[in-house]
Amino acid sequence: MSWVNTVLVAAQRLGVAQELLLAAAAIAPAELAQERWPIDHITRLWRAAAQLTGDPGFGLKAGTLVGPASFNVVSYLLQSAPTLRESIAVVQKYQRLISDGGRLQMIAGAQSSWLVYHPRQGMLPFSPHQIEAVLAAMVAFAQWISVSTVRPLKVQFSQSPIGPPGDYHAVFHCPIEFDQAFSGVLLDNALLDAPLPQADSQLARVHQQYAATRLAALSPPETLAQDLRRWIDTQLHSRVPSRASAAQALGLSPRTLARRMQSQQLDYSSLLDQARRDAALHAVADTRQALTDIGQSLGFAEPSTFWRAFKRWTGQTPAQWRQQSEANQREQS
Repeated sequence: MSWVNTVLVAAQRLGVAQELLLAAAAIAPAELAQERWPIDHITRLWRAAAQLTGDPGFGLKAGTLVGPASFNVVSYLLQSAPTLRESIAVVQKYQRLISDGGRLQMIAGAQSSWLVYHPRQGMLPFSPHQIEAVLAAMVAFAQWISVSTVRPLKVQFSQSPIGPPGDYHAVFHCPIEFDQAFSGVLLDNALLDAPLPQADSQLARVHQQYAATRLAALSPPETLAQDLRRWIDTQLHSRVPSRASAAQALGLSPRTLARRMQSQQLDYSSLLDQARRDAALHAVADTRQALTDIGQSLGFAEPSTFWRAFKRWTGQTPAQWRQQSEANQREQS
């Protein structure tokens, strides 16, 4: 119910009463007592709030309200994490305690990393305000955890703008692009890996036990693919992560991991290929790193092997992809 409360508060600040908003979304007031809502309930609430407030910046305003009370039990874990990157990993691991409406993905690069949001909508398409709120919340969350001003290197949306440019720059203070392949925030690795003053490993273990109990009480989703992909993403730039190493990181024997992957129709090579693809697209388009160095950092022994893989992923060579990305950025600047 974290986002439900955030939407209600943001709408009230703009003069829309809770009763009016719930009625417009066809949601009974008694449903506020439920611990979780269907995704389409929350989408209807967002749509109604955007319509009743008439504010094109409603999603951005709602996202900036994210604070210590927004993530229930997960908030305590976040406050004791050693770095911002580890805090984000906590959010990824316990995402379902916050919301079923999407997942976060970290794509690590040599100097910076993308924090990407993948919406998981129900029967109704998400309101664009929901996407904008999540990205605004990422920045608000980072500032809250870091206890300092956070400036992303870049923000991009997979949708068109719904408000004036000034609204976006007031929240993000960085270059912003629209109609892109994904929605996400690009953060400097120095910021992500800086030690946090409130880190407390002993307290984190206590909160982790409670959060794990709460998570286990929910209906179990198929999370193995997400756990594997998240681990692969963190390992890519130091080595080619093997399935045996993945099993060890997840606390499983190689045979148990293989059995679980087979039962969920997962293929480790495909997951590794997807992770390499995402990391390569980011590095080629958003850094000036030499193309051969990018290939080597992702475990391709020869430039020709990297070139063939990149062309299989995109239909273009890395050089062509970089030229196209630079042309798109010039057009939007």
